[in-house]
Amino acid sequence: MAASTSFARPIVVELGRAGNYRHITGARDAAECLVTAWPLSRGPRHRNAVLTCLKVLEGQRPSEDARRAFVEVAMEAEVPIAASSCSEEQ
Repeated sequence: MAASTSFARPIVVELGRAGNYRHITGARDAAECLVTAWPLSRGPRHRNAVLTCLKVLEGQRPSEDARRAFVEVAMEAEVPIAASSCSEEQ
C-alpha cells in the first residue's frame, strides 16, 4: 500500500486578496498551489518545496516533509499562515 500524501494537520494560507483562504490538505494540494497560485516572490525554498512535494507523491518521502517545506516557503514569501496551521498541538 502506498504511503499517505495527506497532512496530519491542514495548512491554511491567505493568497491574493485579503480573506482569500486556501486549505492545503496534502502534498498534491501543496504542489498545485506552489506551481499555479504562488506569488511571484519565489525564493530559494520554493524549488525545494515543489521537489519535496513531488517526492512525497512518488512515495519517496513522508508527507510531513512536504508540509514542513510548504510552511517554510510560505514564511519566506511572507504568505500569511493561519496560526492553528503552525501549532504543534493536534
